[in-house]
Amino acid sequence: MKIAIPQWQDRVSPVFDVAASLLVVDMANRREEARVTVELTAMDPSRRAQQVASLSPDVLICGAVSWPLEMALTSAGVRVIPQICGGIDEVLEAFANGDLGQDRFLMPGCCGRRRMRGGRHRRGNAFGKWRGDG
Repeated sequence: MKIAIPQWQDRVSPVFDVAASLLVVDMANRREEARVTVELTAMDPSRRAQQVASLSPDVLICGAVSWPLEMALTSAGVRVIPQICGGIDEVLEAFANGDLGQDRFLMPGCCGRRRMRGGRHRRGNAFGKWRGDG
């Protein structure tokens, strides 16, 4: 499974739309196999979505993201998990273990425990257990 996370100072970048770099991590069986940092050059939402989609991530874990960019990514087949904060390694570990739904990873000011009950920020099975084996 390939996971993309916009980064800023070893943390999830607070706003994906203006993030300068993206960490792309290949994981299999809950273990990291490789990681690469990619410079994000496109600022237009559709071009940024194309740039990210060209890296073939299965999942994008990010902080705040604009609605047009989130929809462009989703349309390109990238599962978006927004409103996440924390250290990159902590977030990766929590995702691999199915624990990303913990309140400590939710950006301040977000809807707390209600986030799993619908709304645009949390759809589907965003916090399901690890599903990929590589």
